[in-house]
Formats: sequence, structure tokens, C-alpha cells
Amino acid sequence: MAGNSIVMTKRFLILLCMVAATAFAQQKPVQTSIDSTKIKIGSQANLTLKATVDTAAVVNFPEGKNFGQLEVLESYPVDTLNRKGAIYELVKKYGLTQFDSGRYVIPRLPVTINNKIIQTDSLLLEVANIKVDTLKQKMYDIKPIAKADNSSKWLWLYIVLGILVVGAIAFGIWWYLKKRKAAPKKEAVKYASPIEKAATQLQNLEKKELLQKGEVKEYYSEMADIARMYIEEAIHIPAMESTTGQLIEALHSATQRRRMKLSPETMEQLEKVLRTADMVKFAKTRPLDFEIAEDRSRIEKTIVVIDRSIPEEKEEDDIHTQLWLEKQRKAKERRRKRIVMWSSIAGMLLVIIVLGATIGKQYLEDKFFGHPTKELLNGTWVKSEYGNPPVIIETPKVLKRIDAEKALPKEAMALLKDMNMFGYGSLFDNFYVMVSTLHYNQQTEVNLEGAADGMIKTWEAQGAQNILLKTEEFATQNGVQGLRTYGTMTMPDPVTKKPQRMYYELFFFKQQGGLQQVVLVQKEGDEYGTQILERIKNSIELKSLNQQ
Repeated sequence: MAGNSIVMTKRFLILLCMVAATAFAQQKPVQTSIDSTKIKIGSQANLTLKATVDTAAVVNFPEGKNFGQLEVLESYPVDTLNRKGAIYELVKKYGLTQFDSGRYVIPRLPVTINNKIIQTDSLLLEVANIKVDTLKQKMYDIKPIAKADNSSKWLWLYIVLGILVVGAIAFGIWWYLKKRKAAPKKEAVKYASPIEKAATQLQNLEKKELLQKGEVKEYYSEMADIARMYIEEAIHIPAMESTTGQLIEALHSATQRRRMKLSPETMEQLEKVLRTADMVKFAKTRPLDFEIAEDRSRIEKTIVVIDRSIPEEKEEDDIHTQLWLEKQRKAKERRRKRIVMWSSIAGMLLVIIVLGATIGKQYLEDKFFGHPTKELLNGTWVKSEYGNPPVIIETPKVLKRIDAEKALPKEAMALLKDMNMFGYGSLFDNFYVMVSTLHYNQQTEVNLEGAADGMIKTWEAQGAQNILLKTEEFATQNGVQGLRTYGTMTMPDPVTKKPQRMYYELFFFKQQGGLQQVVLVQKEGDEYGTQILERIKNSIELKSLNQQ
């Protein structure tokens, strides 16, 4: 009997574990709840995340200063509750608040269980205003309208200043290039040959007594320029605009092409002096006095050796030289034009920056670059009826029909008897307007707030974030009652992927068991978009039930 009792006990424990495991598998691993769906401004709502896991699981709850548009006042420590064998519950609570009235979405939050991310359910929290007793509150008179400064009268002054800035920059560049180009013409002495010119310049360099004045950098710089100028004029290679390495390489090529008999020692002596000049000029080194004298002697001897190795130019060599000189002249002219072009562009950008800082970015866009929403606002508007029952609305462009089957999932379309959608633009444009009407297959009580929440979830699926939502009752000019939902959200730019802030207004009406919607979205801060939105909103008309 004792043996049977032990066997029965074991079977009972195994069965109990199987039942517990089955219940655990059917239960959601993370449950989301909130203690109140409506709070006053500044009050706290407690969000609770409950994870049901085994003892070996590693759980990480989300952290942050904000959950969507809601501020996290406090993140409470994790509690362990309802321990049942190898399964227990971890509870994480957060204190949330908001200091502006409206309806806010607590977004889906990531909870990591054993390196697997599980998204929580999103919840809706309504923040209500605090009523103020105006009978007890001291009231003040409305301040008079302050006259705004009219900065447009200074427009011409700014334009003239901009033109003067560009003109001054262009004149400075022209004067610099002219001076640079005319610099060689200052030389009054005519030399019979490049070697005579170089020898005379080396003599004049010694007469300046730069070394005695301690101006070693200037001495080496001028000595190197004399050697480079001689090589450029005598051998016809771009020595003045080349680095030392490029010059030596070009000189090697020229000696082979013109069959000059230059020893490797001569090339090494020249390169050594030029590199020493580079070190003095850029690294600010100072050779010893005897090294300076040796470099001066090397340059003079090298120039003489190079000149003696140059063969007499034949007619074909002279043609080649002339072609080379013409090529160099054209290259310098191209460089000069590039300098002028980029300098002019820089000047224009400077003017645009100055004007933008003074008269404003908006004015520049309107007057010089154009503005898409301004063109819509000032264009020819169209008033028409859309859908069934018809929504009468005035828009800057005719709304085009949208294929509802492509816009909605098949599960949603299966619930509808018919749906008509019309729109202009897209959710990512500067301005977007959409009108839709629908009827359900079965008689259904239309919930306008539920329709607004559905639209918000649709936008979230398209990448919208930080959605601020407010609702209020709305009535058309002919008295048809509905619901107005408005607020802001962040949408990713389809090209740059950078977030841009958008303002939206949604209008919902229920008639004859159907739903009528008007969606208006604009880029936040666009004054022309705001004017378009207000004009469309004021034009919304619906036939009342008695008229249909």
C-alpha cells in the first residue's frame, strides 16, 4: 500500500507540473496595465509591466526619461510576486505624467527576456485641464495690440549691402589676379637667356643681406624660387607650381626626352637644396652658416651644369616648346576662372546668409526660391463633393480617387460594404489632405473616438512617433456634429530619413450607420500650410440626416 501511495503521489506531481507548464505557455509573457486612463494635468498615472517567467530567465525592463510624449517621473524597483515553484512574476512600475491636456499614447515598450525582445501593448491616457473658478480669480484687461516692426522697408538696403559685398569680393579677386599676373612685368632689365637672369638674381640676393638680418627663411625661399624659375624657363616644365618631388621627377623625364647629359650627382645636389628650403620654409629649421654657404654654391653650380647640358633646340623642339607654353597658359587661365567662379559662389552664399539672418528665411523662400504651399494657397481652388454620403469640401487641387483595397488590409476590407477614398499629396509631403466615407456590412454603432485611435495606430505603423493627441467636439456650418482630433507627430523624411515635425487635424462624422473622415496634415511651422488647413476646415459641409 505504501508503494502504491508513493507511485500515486509521483503521478500527481507530474500531472500538476504539466498543468502549470500548459497554463504558463498559454499566458502572455508580458502584461501591460495602467491604474487610471484619465488624470489631471501634472498628476501621476502608474504604468505596470508584469513579466511571467521561470527562475532561470534574465529580464530587462525598458528605461528612459520619456515614454512617447509622457514624462517618466519615477521608475520603481522590480518586485517579485506570486512565486509558484519554478515560475514567478516580475512587476515593474513607472510613474508617468504630462503638463499639457490631451489624449496621449503610451507606445509599445521593449521588454527583453533571455535576449528576446517582446513588445508591450500600447495604451491611451487622457490628460484633462484643471478647471479655474473665474469668479474668484482676479482678471486683467487685455493688453493693447503692439505694433510690429516692419523690416521689409529695409529690404533694399540689405540687397544693396549684399551687392556691395559681392562686388568687393569680386574686385579683390580681380585685383589680386591682375597684380599676380602683372608682377613679372615690373622687371625692367631684359635678359639674353635664362642662365643670365638666374645668375643676376643670385647676385642681387646676396646684395639684400638677408642672412645678416637673420631672415633665413626669406633667403632660402628666394634662392629656391630662382632655381625653379630658371628650370621652368630653360627646360619648360612647371617648376614653380610643383612640389620638390614632382619637380625632380619632371626633370628626369625632360632630360630623357631632350637627351640631356645630367649626372645623378647633379640631380641629388639640386634635390638636397630644394628639400632644405622646404624644411626651412615649413618646418622652421635653421641650417648652420657653413651649410647655407654650401647650398648657395650648390644652386649656382647646378644651374650652370644644367644649362651646359641643354642641347641646341631644333625646329621641332621649338614647336614642342611653344605647344607646352600654350598648354601651360591655358591651364593657368582655367585655374583663374575656377578661382573667380568659386569666389563668386562663396560671395553669393555669404549674401544669402546675411539676408537670411536679417530679413528672414521665410522671405527669401517666398521671393527668390518659391514655396510649394504658398503656390497652393494662391492657386485656383476647387469645391466638390466626395464619397457617399457626400463630403463637400474646398481644396487647392482636385482630390484623386485612392484604391481602398491597396490602402487597407484585407481583414479590414472584409468588414466594409463600400469605401471611397480621395486625396492629394502624401503623409510625408508639405501638405496632405484625404477624404473618405465608408459603410459596414452589418449594422454597427460607429465610435468616433475609436476611429481616431485607429488612425493613430495606422500612422504608428507607417513610422510616426511622439504623437500628441487632443480631441474636442466639432460642428460644421450647417450644424452636423462630429469629432475633431488634432495635435503633432514626428514623421521620418522619406529621402533623408531625418525626423520632421508635422501638425494634423482629423474630422470624424457618423451618418446613416457610416463613417465620414477628413484628414489634414501639414509641416509644423509652415504659415501657408496653416492658412490652407484653416480654409479647408472652414469649407467642410455635410448634409444632415434630414436632408438626405
